[in-house]
Amino acid sequence: MRKFELIAPCHFGLEAVLKKEIIDLGYDVSQVEDGRVTFIGDDEAVCRANIGLRTADRILIKVGSFRAETFDELFENTKALTWEEYIPSDGKFWVAKAASIKSRLFSPSDIQSIMKKAMVERLKQVYGISWFSEEGEHFPVRVFLMKDIVTVGLDTTGESLHKRGYRKLTAKAPIAETLAAALIMLTPWRKDRILLDPFCGSGTIPIEAALMAANIAPGMKRSFTAVRWENLIAKKLWDDCYEEAVDLADWSVKPDISGYDLDPEMIKIAKQNAKLAGMDKLISFGERDISALSHKEKYGFIITNPPYGERLEEKSAMPALYKKIGERFRMLDAWSLYLITSYEGAEKDIGRKADKNRKIYNGMMKTYYYQFMGPRPPKPDRG
Repeated sequence: MRKFELIAPCHFGLEAVLKKEIIDLGYDVSQVEDGRVTFIGDDEAVCRANIGLRTADRILIKVGSFRAETFDELFENTKALTWEEYIPSDGKFWVAKAASIKSRLFSPSDIQSIMKKAMVERLKQVYGISWFSEEGEHFPVRVFLMKDIVTVGLDTTGESLHKRGYRKLTAKAPIAETLAAALIMLTPWRKDRILLDPFCGSGTIPIEAALMAANIAPGMKRSFTAVRWENLIAKKLWDDCYEEAVDLADWSVKPDISGYDLDPEMIKIAKQNAKLAGMDKLISFGERDISALSHKEKYGFIITNPPYGERLEEKSAMPALYKKIGERFRMLDAWSLYLITSYEGAEKDIGRKADKNRKIYNGMMKTYYYQFMGPRPPKPDRG
């Protein structure tokens, strides 16, 4: 099988989580940068990474990288890449996205246009044709410029990996599925421990937790652009990887996962989303205000994405809301609280300094993931 250098972009701040996932899948990580992890894998790795990674945004095959400070250099270096190894003569190809940071070339539309022209010139020479029908399969290209270094990748994924297929309806400010999965993975929670989200919105955190508990691959129910690239990846490989994901699922689990929200409409949406994910029997949803938060068991986890107060009309309500979160948390015996927010008064109003906090970008918004850790449960007596 052919070896590729594969690039997996992710949320800024979650690179270490994604790196561990890739290593756990059995692949060697070659580079970790802000917002992306590069690893080595074959054509099977393209399938397994798309189907199995919970925290990556997409999987790109690295076509090449080079320095470009002028548009002439961008054109010539793009033209020098071996596009014919990836794109057949009838393939539809375009630069779907260009991003530039601290580089002399910064106009995305100009970068996209010049690179497309260079690709056409290269493929015209190789295939000996002057016009491309582009009626075949789609080969979208993504490019990052960082300090004048251009990294070019072929997008194997298509729609972002956060689109698992289960979330048809959302809250006003939904958390991405990939970020929700990462928040859970940054805690010691396991399927035999209690998990509760008191601000569950459309149910993303409880659903992602249930998928983990049942070892359901996040991409098991969706397709990817590269499924149709039979010139690069055999269809049987995709079939085998989907089958592997089905075989690894454990439908016998009975986790204790709950989601609550004050808005009855949100609970209705969360239940519908859980059903679409096939997780409705593994999660309990209910209408409940934070002031009623309680649980009779010990050593549980609250993992949540509460309101941030970003809208002007909500700002004044934040101190009281976060004080209430702190009050209810203190009444739970030996629990842990993991909370993501951009609200700067979170620790002060909760009434406790977090044991750890981690800066994570939720889209373009800087947030902190506050981690208030409770005691570990005693080890079971094996005597």
